[in-house]
Amino acid sequence: MTDLDVSVVLPCLNESATIRACVEKALRSFEAGKLRGEVIVSDNGSTDGSQEIAVQAGARVVHAAKRGYGSAYINGIAHALAPIIVMGDSDDTYDFGEVPRLVAKIREGYDMVLASRLRGKILPGAMPWLHRYVGNPILTGILNLLFGLRVSDAHTGMRAFTRDAYDKLNLRTLGMEYASEMIVTAAQSRLRITELPITYYPRLGESKLNTWRDGWRHLRYLLLRSPTTLFILPGLVFVILGWIPLIALANGPFTIGKFFIDFHYMIVGSALAMLGLQILLLGLQGKSYLVANGLDRRDALIDWIRAHVSMERGLLVGLILLASGLGLGLYIVFVWAQHSFANINELRLGLLGLTLGVSGTQIIFSSLFLSLLDIEAKDL
Repeated sequence: MTDLDVSVVLPCLNESATIRACVEKALRSFEAGKLRGEVIVSDNGSTDGSQEIAVQAGARVVHAAKRGYGSAYINGIAHALAPIIVMGDSDDTYDFGEVPRLVAKIREGYDMVLASRLRGKILPGAMPWLHRYVGNPILTGILNLLFGLRVSDAHTGMRAFTRDAYDKLNLRTLGMEYASEMIVTAAQSRLRITELPITYYPRLGESKLNTWRDGWRHLRYLLLRSPTTLFILPGLVFVILGWIPLIALANGPFTIGKFFIDFHYMIVGSALAMLGLQILLLGLQGKSYLVANGLDRRDALIDWIRAHVSMERGLLVGLILLASGLGLGLYIVFVWAQHSFANINELRLGLLGLTLGVSGTQIIFSSLFLSLLDIEAKDL
């Protein structure tokens, strides 16, 4: 047990120009807010004397063995002793005088508080135009859309959370994706999240951010963490849209007003159905992989898969579809032979047989692959 109220954790890589100011502001905030706190600097291999400066300013310095934004925080937070943790960059762009306000929000009952720059005040020169008006709003909007949040600044570098909430997240990414992983996993864990407007200040020296590289890493992570939205739902829509013309045109063409609808739409439908099924199956595999490796939470979809989808059932459904497709193909050959192998028109049955056969084959091999992902959980 500890008598501390809050631990402030700062990642550090060659921040000798600003680390002292950050540590001292955090320590003064404890006194101003009547808090018992500690400041932890998680050093990522500084070579400019940042560690010594931090110790002189009153911080406890711990060393992160692996390089990376996420690695520094994971290491620093692991050493934090208080039940409330505040994280913030050590480049003096965030005012650690805000610590008492962040702690107060946590004590209101929230699990996580985001210090919003976009709802607060951004001083001139603090944030590049591209980040302020393009990058941050777009990435935050995508995160809100995919994960059902309503935050204004998903990539803020200052946040507060309880130790209990943090331990539930089991964060693993070591790079810049750590900021996105925290918010995504918090949303999926149904944590209570709120925001607090702050003032954002210009930093001293050159920023370590790479606009395009880091932006892409965040976007890539968000997309890979949302297989249901990115793969499963579009795939399901494609399958349904594909089978509508396949079934509707199986017995022949028809007209809708002045439009003549014929087998051409069956060709498009067949392609859509097969493409959609492949996308859907990739989504199921991706979702299962994320859960199996601790990168995502179990949800209703995964519970349904575990309850209803097995290798045996998948093989059975796949074999039935494959056999149906092959049966239609053999029937076409039989009809062709009956006509002395002359020219016949069985394109409709051929498209149905092709779609069924390919779909069955996809399901067979996807069932085998899903079972490989779940090999420890299910008895083959």
